Amino acid sequence: MEARPTDRRSLAVILAAGEGTRMKSRRPKVLHEVAGRSMLGHVLAAAAALDDIAVVIGAGKEDVAAEARRQRPDAKIFVQEKQLGTAHAVLAAREAFAGADDIVVLFADTPLVRAETIAALRAALAEGAAVAVLAFEAADPHGYGRILCDAEGRPAAIREEKDASAAERACRLCNAGLMAISCAKALALLDGIDAANAQKEYYLTDIVARAAAAGLGTRLVVAAEEEVLGVNDRVQLARAESVAQERLRRAAMLGGATLIAPQTVFLSYDTKIGRDVTIEPGVVIGPGVEIADGAVIHAYSHLEGALVGERATVGPYGRLRPGAKLAAQAKVGNFVEIKGAEIGEGAKVNHLTYIGDASVGAHSNIGAGVITCNYDGFFKYRTIIGDNAFIGSNSALVAPVTIGDGAYIGSGSVVTKDVSADALAVARGRQMEKTGWAESFRRVQKAKKSGA
Repeated sequence: MEARPTDRRSLAVILAAGEGTRMKSRRPKVLHEVAGRSMLGHVLAAAAALDDIAVVIGAGKEDVAAEARRQRPDAKIFVQEKQLGTAHAVLAAREAFAGADDIVVLFADTPLVRAETIAALRAALAEGAAVAVLAFEAADPHGYGRILCDAEGRPAAIREEKDASAAERACRLCNAGLMAISCAKALALLDGIDAANAQKEYYLTDIVARAAAAGLGTRLVVAAEEEVLGVNDRVQLARAESVAQERLRRAAMLGGATLIAPQTVFLSYDTKIGRDVTIEPGVVIGPGVEIADGAVIHAYSHLEGALVGERATVGPYGRLRPGAKLAAQAKVGNFVEIKGAEIGEGAKVNHLTYIGDASVGAHSNIGAGVITCNYDGFFKYRTIIGDNAFIGSNSALVAPVTIGDGAYIGSGSVVTKDVSADALAVARGRQMEKTGWAESFRRVQKAKKSGA
């Protein structure tokens, strides 16, 4: 029976040791984010189907190791003490080779690679190849290593541009960097690579010529250029973000959502959007957001770590922070901020309001300018508002406090004590009036000003 990738134990070796100096950042390059997730996180997600993960980091990069373990707790971490090239980096993880049939070499700064492409590389090994190389047709091949093929179209060598002849540089079939190697052949091929090149480094790409010279099978897998985009600076990071956003927007629209101006909407890698959702221009959605069927996100709203129920509405200019949960048909209006709070079914928080660390019951109405005072400088406290309550405009609810079902809070109140169900609470200074005071005041002030 012919071998299949699923019959073979797999190891991903993810190279994350590069310095990333062109990013001009204190943060390691591979921790920069695309669509709300680190580039390393994207590559780990693409490799999720592989049995084992080895991440090769640079010396002292504990933050990279921590991110790898956060995304994949079983990841094994290896340190490349000196930057001596990609083959040297792969060999830093040689202890992880034991028990593997397939080794897939991935780069943590190539965040757009798809799981399907990794599967295609593995399929080539299952069909008998010792090395499978990922390639792309470059619109502009300058700077890329070229893949040189034999008469039958099999990879025979990869030539870095600095080492390539003029004829070889004319080739547009370029090396994407990613490859799969049969573990049975890997150590013999990798250990034989030398540093006889312009950079004096041990190139992983030399494995292709060594495999071809030994009569071992090599295979080519071709991907779209945008999928194998490597990120070395902020310009390329922006390009990767653009490609990721186009993928996410397309998936959302094909899934039944309407994005009125798609190019102005920014989604995250894990955004979940139901059918018949409408998203207006200028909306930014951070990680951890789910939007149920029929909801409307009005223009220029910002959501992160939030759940939006069926037919609920947000904005325009609404902000949902982590822990915000809107039940069905709830309404969060313009210039409203919700944090760590549940807004019940049909409840309305229409404008100019902050609801933090709170529960708002079904069909309650929160007036303009209402604030839940949830923080005393040391601790956070919770406000509970029952069903069908009415909170008058410009009121402050000083937590911890509970407003009962059907209660009514008079506008401008500062509520510091619990309010029972169906009660009226008014907590404000009494209004008084001094007849003629304003006229007298103006007369006195004018006299002072004129020096009389």
